[in-house]
This record gives sequence, C-alpha cells and structure tokens, in this order.
Amino acid sequence: MTQPPSPIQPARPSLPSAESWLEGVPTPAQQRQDRYAVAAFVTSLPGLVPVALVLAVIALRRIKRTGARGKGLAYGALAITLCWVIATSVAVGLNLYGERKAGIGRTVGIAEVRVEQCFDADLEAETLRLVRIQDCAISHTGEAYAKVRANLAGLSAEETQTVATQQCATAFKTFIGKPYEQSELDMYYVVLEDRAVADGNVLCLVGMPGTRLTGSMRGSQR
Repeated sequence: MTQPPSPIQPARPSLPSAESWLEGVPTPAQQRQDRYAVAAFVTSLPGLVPVALVLAVIALRRIKRTGARGKGLAYGALAITLCWVIATSVAVGLNLYGERKAGIGRTVGIAEVRVEQCFDADLEAETLRLVRIQDCAISHTGEAYAKVRANLAGLSAEETQTVATQQCATAFKTFIGKPYEQSELDMYYVVLEDRAVADGNVLCLVGMPGTRLTGSMRGSQR
C-alpha cells in the first residue's frame, strides 16, 4: 500500500549572518570623533605648529585604520598650521627687510648715525670713530637723539665744546624729559661741519658708560 505523498513544506528563507545586518551601520568607534583630530585642531588655533602637525598626522592614520570621524578636523588643523607657517615666514621676512633698511647690524662712522638710531660702541674710548647700529629694543650703549644747529666757524676747541654742549643740552631736556644737569645719563656730540645748516650740523648722542640701555631714552626721565 502506497504512502500518501508528504505535504510540501515551504522552504525557509535563509537568514543573513549577524554580521551582514550590521553592514552600513557605524560602530560605536566610528561614531566618535578621533581624539587626536580634536586635539590637533585645538592646538593649531593658538599656533602650536609642531604639536598640531604631529597630532594631525597621527589622527589621519588612526582614522584610516578605525574609520572614526574627525578627518575634517585633522585637515583643518593642517590648513591652520600652514597659515601659521606662512604668516610667520612673512613676518620674519618683513622684520629682516626692516632691519636691513634701518641699517641694523651695519658698522658705520659715528657721523653717519641718524637721529633715533641706537648703536653699540665703546663710549669710554678716547676717540670714537665707528659704531654698530643696533635695534633700540635690544640692549645697546647709545642713541642719537637730535641734530642741532650751531655756528662753530672760527671758534676754538673750548668754545666749540661750550656751544655744542649748550645746544645739545637744550635738545636733551626735550628728549629725555629732564635737564642734563639732573640726569644720570651722559651726553656726547659730534660736529658734522662748522657752519650751521637747516637740518643741523651737530649730532647729539646719549648713553651711559659701563651700562647698557634697553629701549629708546625718549621721555625716560632718567
């Protein structure tokens, strides 16, 4: 006796593996911002270029491996550090150009020093011929503060000293803010020519032998 055919069982659809359900769904690690990327961006803002650069490179490598977020922050940090590098380079270039234009670092004859220029020299030397132009913001030995007019033609050495000292002393009070007689600073002069000319023929200098000055002495009341 034949058996009745078994009822056809519907085929059960195969379920995908557990991993396949997660395809396209970010893992918790991928949802987080990479901490190195965040740190790189934060340190790039105040211009900590070496630190930001290292952190950004590490962040990009980590993001590539883990798939975490933060690539934009890392690239932003690199862009900001590049801007800092460019800005610093431009500033240094302009500063060097300004120093070269101002003659800083050059050795010149004392008569070539311009008013408001500072210089290094041995102020105790019996004869001062050469000086080295220096930035007034950096320690220096002297500063040219004025050119005055004085008719010195035909005067003796003693008379020349008296007239030049009087003229420079007047300019000294205006520049320093204190009469020369009450000042701790010393005053010097260089006769550029005997006859008085419009832009001055006597160069007036200020300094203090044995002591280095910092900053201009204008209005220092010293």
